[in-house]
Amino acid sequence: MAASLLIITIFGICLAISVNSSSSVVAARKPPCHFPAIFNFGDSNSDTGGLSAVFGQAPSPHGETFFHRPAGRYCDGRLVIDFIAQRLGLPYLSPFLDSIGTNFTHGANFATSGSTIRPQNTTFRQTGGVYETLMPKHEDFSKALYTFDIGQNDLAAGYFLNMSTDENIYWQGGRYFWVHNTGPVGCLPYVMDRLPILASQIDEYGCASPFNEVAQFFNRELNKAVQQLRKDLPLAAITYVDVYSLKYSLITNGRKHGFIYPFRACCGHGGKYNYNKKWGCGSRIYKEDGKEVLVGKSCKKPSAHVNWDGIHFTEAANKYIFDRIVDGSFSDPPTPLNMACYREEYKYN
Repeated sequence: MAASLLIITIFGICLAISVNSSSSVVAARKPPCHFPAIFNFGDSNSDTGGLSAVFGQAPSPHGETFFHRPAGRYCDGRLVIDFIAQRLGLPYLSPFLDSIGTNFTHGANFATSGSTIRPQNTTFRQTGGVYETLMPKHEDFSKALYTFDIGQNDLAAGYFLNMSTDENIYWQGGRYFWVHNTGPVGCLPYVMDRLPILASQIDEYGCASPFNEVAQFFNRELNKAVQQLRKDLPLAAITYVDVYSLKYSLITNGRKHGFIYPFRACCGHGGKYNYNKKWGCGSRIYKEDGKEVLVGKSCKKPSAHVNWDGIHFTEAANKYIFDRIVDGSFSDPPTPLNMACYREEYKYN
């Protein structure tokens, strides 16, 4: 009797292993998602030229590392959104505000420096005439990946709104969403340099705790909103990406990863953090003799810095971040970028 019970038990265990293995194989057989386009919403952390299109090109030395010239980005090179597009086999996103003759076949970037959370312009889909061939195919809007990387400006300004943008896009046909939470603003030079912070408010790594606490509160509420949206939008696949934890770890443990200067900006002019709100990266002044002098200079080795200009990250830091979010390690659900079109039902209910 005991032997029979043992056989039945072993059979049950083997069956369970077989079923679980089969399920894993089936899951593994899912083909990677095909995203024909990306529509990005964000601020200067993912602005590929929106502000430059309106107010003039971001000056040199922005863009020096990768593009070897100013390229509309407030960075020495590529942004996280550039690496995302590259990994998905798509061209770098053109800014929507630079729309004269621009090819939007593979999506558009609505991110603009200084943006806060607000409803975005919805006239993009109604453009016709000669530019119709430069627009995404109508069916691509429902197949596209919609990425969100916004919130830093809201916290720095002391307020934030809600996540209604997701809902608007959903009712327009959007189904796949990749949402970044906001980073540790209390670790950025432009915050630490400009605002009076008591010594007791500085954490063990040198970041301003009150501002990071606000960021964490924002992220908790954002996560709740995402969870609710998963219930309210039954056809949506929404991936929440915790870039806060990753960026905080990068800044506070940067030396372990080759970033010798985790707090000091690479491109700037003086001060403890090489940041000056009056003379930023690329700033020029005129001396008494009328000669123009560049004061917002770049450092010799941007890749040794986490921060580029006191506000934004260097290309090296952006690449570090992308390499660690692309496989889903910092995502909820833990979905890799190329599988973000699949909705994991058991995670959302």
